[in-house]
Amino acid sequence: MENNNLVEKLSLQAESFQEGFEILSKSISLSEMVENFLHLLRGNFIISELFAFHKEQYNTAWISISSYKNFDPEDLQYFKGKESFSISYFEKQKYNVSIYLPLADKSFLGIFIGSKLDKSRFNDLDKITLQILLQVFDAAYRSFLNQKRVKALIFELNEKVVQLNNLIDTVIEVSRYEKRNVLFDLALERIASLTNASSALIQIINDNKIIQQYSFPPNINPDDILNSEFKIESSFEFDSHSYHFTLAEKETRKGVTHFNDLDKLLLDAISRQVKAAIENQFLNEQAIEKEKIEQELNVAASIQQRILPTQLPKIESYDLAGINIPSKEVGGDYYDCVDLGKGKYALIIADVAGKGIGAALLVSTLDAALYSYLEFDIPLTEMADRLNKLIYKSSPSDKYITFFITVLDSNSGELDIVNAGHNPIFLLRKNGTLEKIDAGGVGLGMFDFGIPFAGQKSIMNPGDKLFLYTDGIPEAMNESEEEYSDEKMIKFFTEHSDKSSEEFIKALVKNVKEYSGAAPQSDDITTLIIKRN
Repeated sequence: MENNNLVEKLSLQAESFQEGFEILSKSISLSEMVENFLHLLRGNFIISELFAFHKEQYNTAWISISSYKNFDPEDLQYFKGKESFSISYFEKQKYNVSIYLPLADKSFLGIFIGSKLDKSRFNDLDKITLQILLQVFDAAYRSFLNQKRVKALIFELNEKVVQLNNLIDTVIEVSRYEKRNVLFDLALERIASLTNASSALIQIINDNKIIQQYSFPPNINPDDILNSEFKIESSFEFDSHSYHFTLAEKETRKGVTHFNDLDKLLLDAISRQVKAAIENQFLNEQAIEKEKIEQELNVAASIQQRILPTQLPKIESYDLAGINIPSKEVGGDYYDCVDLGKGKYALIIADVAGKGIGAALLVSTLDAALYSYLEFDIPLTEMADRLNKLIYKSSPSDKYITFFITVLDSNSGELDIVNAGHNPIFLLRKNGTLEKIDAGGVGLGMFDFGIPFAGQKSIMNPGDKLFLYTDGIPEAMNESEEEYSDEKMIKFFTEHSDKSSEEFIKALVKNVKEYSGAAPQSDDITTLIIKRN
């Protein structure tokens, strides 16, 4: 009877727990979150004295979240030697409760709770409530850390977009100059700015002799650049001369460091453009603009190629294969299979509305956020909602992503599914029954109305096949502008499902291309198929 009474009281507090989580989740710093949490504790237990402390690592000193006049620092000895989560309750002592809480970022929180105003002890309901509130705080702090990671990812992506835009401006300006000294000085100044290099050098070499060199800043010693520990290089040949570019010491807030792959791509792009300017001084503005666009796409394509998987994981008792054939140098399709550990795998396929560099950058955002969210094992419906908000905020109104994800438990064959506006996915049973999976919601980034995404459960039994694809397959056109169609695709799937996953994909792509004939590929072709042996 007493247990039933506890459950009933806790159920009445469920809404306040949810409100507490929402309040904590809106905090913009740890100190603000802790202050809000102490306020929740005061309200729930009617307590006047609460003390909270935080330390970054196990061996570092405790720092008070706020200043406390009545707190004795010697009381922090309560936490000495503790390594894991603990709650201690006291009677007839200075404090009713002490809490030692390890946090998700490997830091630690210590809390002392004084006496209730009515001097009563913590009863069973109070203790359970306190446990739940601590779990609410832990969940809110994990959400806070995840939001910081997402913001960092968005900042990094925006930085790359700025670099690409600056590259476009540089290419245009470099193309205007015919005088070599102006051209080289401008190129050095701009590439140093794009990559945060502290210095840059161009050496013009003929017959193994340096015949001329330009540096940025102009008064720097070229040997200091060439002998730097942190440098990248690029070069080209023209008219028996070699033009050698060197960048030294990438500057950051923490000091100088090594250049990254994107810096090398940008340097190569500037090097190529200087060569183009030397070779084509009399080309018109349209030709230079075309060269600029091609170089920009090369940079974006290099970034995009790193996102798509080069090799899919091997799943015991399953046969998995996938392919992406872009219609342009930079495509808008995405697929992956992520090993989540403990026999679970996330299978993902997505399609960005539109193509080109805008689509590639949006795919980059999706990929970065997706890997961040998958680390925290949150429900797929909640993940879809977070991704929707992120894509909605970071993309123009005409850009959105159709998205499908399923988490496969390879041991049981269970599938946890969300389909966000993507084409129906097909599950072919061993007995020939074809099931269509299309429950979920609208595409990511289309709207942000707070409408929840619907999840779906299924199971793969031995002999079953799951077929994921983008609309580039059914909408492939022949020379008469007739589509390949969903019907042809489904028929091909059911009639050739006995093939291995790799053989099936090869046969499907061949069949689509034979149907299209000489007609150009109008959209990306992407598919992922998994069979349970």
